Amino acid sequence: MPCTHLNQVKVSQPNSRGCEECLKTGDSWVHLRLCRTCGHVGCCDDSKNRHATKHFHATQHPIITSLEPGERWSWCFVDRLAMEFEQD
Repeated sequence: MPCTHLNQVKVSQPNSRGCEECLKTGDSWVHLRLCRTCGHVGCCDDSKNRHATKHFHATQHPIITSLEPGERWSWCFVDRLAMEFEQD
C-alpha cells in the first residue's frame, strides 16, 4: 500500500547541518533525519533525545528522510511505511 502523505513532501534541503535542538543545547546525536514538510533536522531514535520523532508529534509532519551518507530511505510516521524517493 503506498504512502498517503506524499503530497506533504515540500522540501529536500535541510535547515541546518545538525540536529537543530541538540545544536542549541550543545548535545550530541547518532544519526540525522530531515522533515520533508519543513526542512527541520532532528536526531534519530537511537539518539538519546529523539528530536525527529518529537518533531513529528509536535507538528504532525509525516515524512522524514535519512540524512546519513549513502542512505536514501524515508519513513512515514502516519502510515508506518518505509520508502525511497527516486529523486531527492
